[in-house]
Amino acid sequence: MAEAERIIGTPEIPGAAGAEPEQSGGNAVSGDRSGADAPAPAERPRGKRRIAVLFTVAVLAYALDLVSKMVVVAKLEHHDPIDIAGDWLRLEAIRNAGAAFGFGQAFTVIFTVIAAAVIVVIARLARKLYSVPWAIALGLLLGGALGNLTDRVFRSPGVFEGAVVDFIAPKHFAVFNLADSAIVCGGILIVLLSFRGLDPDGTVHKD
Repeated sequence: MAEAERIIGTPEIPGAAGAEPEQSGGNAVSGDRSGADAPAPAERPRGKRRIAVLFTVAVLAYALDLVSKMVVVAKLEHHDPIDIAGDWLRLEAIRNAGAAFGFGQAFTVIFTVIAAAVIVVIARLARKLYSVPWAIALGLLLGGALGNLTDRVFRSPGVFEGAVVDFIAPKHFAVFNLADSAIVCGGILIVLLSFRGLDPDGTVHKD
């Protein structure tokens, strides 16, 4: 009888009651620490992947712009325009010393510096880039800026004063190129992402 009472009363002993919570609590703390430390290594591959997306989009946009301009200069410049959709859309090679869509032709050097500054800013921002949509948007901006900057550096009339090759001519609209299109699309995407509260680092702000 005494032996049975001793066995039944064992859980009520303060020492026995406190032993398991301390052990389980220790395990919980240990689990929390391991859980807190675990995501750190996992963040790095995601960051690298986003940077890869940015530069892949930028290279594609830059390559398409560069090849299209080479074809236009070789086949279309000093020739009659080619109608694609009647008078509504045609291909017409022109040299533009200004900004996108022909604005500000008296400030070629300033636009060259701005394009170079945009490239530097995007390259610095890429280190904290964890959002795929932002990577696509910045890639379009980077590829477009590089495309027009290449013209300004290497085309006549001189270094940093070169005229950009434009060839897409919609009716009642300025003539532009694929680099201009990439810049505009990237800018529109950035505005949409900002309205949705998505930051380049992947965080979302809900106001």
